[in-house]
Amino acid sequence: MNSITEFENEYEFLSNFYEVSIEYDGLTYGSSEAAFQAQKCMTNEERLAFTKYNPDESKIAGKRVKLRSDWEDVKIRIMEEILRAKFTQHEDIAQKLINTGERILIEGNDLGDVFWGIDTATGEGENHLGKILMKIRGELAAMKAK
Repeated sequence: MNSITEFENEYEFLSNFYEVSIEYDGLTYGSSEAAFQAQKCMTNEERLAFTKYNPDESKIAGKRVKLRSDWEDVKIRIMEEILRAKFTQHEDIAQKLINTGERILIEGNDLGDVFWGIDTATGEGENHLGKILMKIRGELAAMKAK
């Protein structure tokens, strides 16, 4: 069984930078990156700005916000909720995720991100993004099998 190690080209839909509308916690964002970065904020007013940002703008803005105090404790759960929303709100990409079968999903990157992905230079990383995607893929496949 092989792996998917880059979320680009035919697997771009796996990336948080893939532009698709996501309704989360009462707001609609243009990508899962925007939705995720917005959740770092402490107020809905601050989050609202992220509904207008593209993924790159969201990532930059997310580095500048004052983090909510519980961020480290909730960021994995929030990412999972946002990705579940992304794939349950768009049947076409849900099917593409299911079609990855049993392949291991690895968010390979050359940015040194060893929390959400795996550093392609060192092979090190926790790959939380890939693990969440594989969990959601299993849930979607099980629902479809019913």
